[in-house]
Amino acid sequence: MLIAQLTDTHIKTAGRLAYRRVDTAAMLAAAVDALRRLDPQPDLVVITGDLVDLGNAEEYARLRALLAPLAQPLLVVPGNHDARDALRQAFADGGYLPASGFLHYAVDDHPLRIIGLDTLIPGQGGGELCAERLAWLARTLAARPAAPTLILMHHPPFATGIGHMDRIGLRGRQAFAALLAQHPQVQRVLCGHLHRTIHAMVGGRAVLTAPSTAHQVALDLREQAPSAFRMEPPGFMLHRWADDMLVSHVANVGDFAGPFPFFDENGALID
Repeated sequence: MLIAQLTDTHIKTAGRLAYRRVDTAAMLAAAVDALRRLDPQPDLVVITGDLVDLGNAEEYARLRALLAPLAQPLLVVPGNHDARDALRQAFADGGYLPASGFLHYAVDDHPLRIIGLDTLIPGQGGGELCAERLAWLARTLAARPAAPTLILMHHPPFATGIGHMDRIGLRGRQAFAALLAQHPQVQRVLCGHLHRTIHAMVGGRAVLTAPSTAHQVALDLREQAPSAFRMEPPGFMLHRWADDMLVSHVANVGDFAGPFPFFDENGALID
């Protein structure tokens, strides 16, 4: 099974740039085009939050239009820039989002079980896994302890060292780590929010954040570093489940020279 992960697409209404600089729609269109050229094609596309920038219906309509060329099923979770009800309505045709409450779900149609978690706190940049949300997750994981499982969420459950992002991080991450430690079927936790590729171990399980399809948060590990972004190469991730192992790749979006051969026509290494 091959899963493509997009994140932090931050789509705005037509004619608007994110932070007056970033054409997030054009950059998502380029990422979608790169996905469509992959061989083999992904079986599933997941988006780990901040799908749009202001959470309004017009932005979600534009997002759906940009994603329309993808033939794969889509699974989404909300980020701090999203709005639950507008997102719920925009993706109601998928049939996996609940009609009310938190946007949690479990999808059992694939070789990997997919669990989506809602970490949104309306009106805030940070996220939370409160007692109610953690209880739902505990019940859901306990229901199928032998099923290899992938968890999707927006806010990463660890401190990254990027101070301004950690200050809008996840509340409840210690309890989440304790819960993960009880469930070895969890193969990986996929997150967004950081607009960078970052790896950590939480509760003995691998956790990854993915690059944004648009701008990237500046890599500055000073505690009081300013909140800033850079136009580093945009990207997405590919997660391959085969032989009971999940392997994750980062794919940059853009025009780069190559591919070039390592060996000549006679099979000799090119020196």
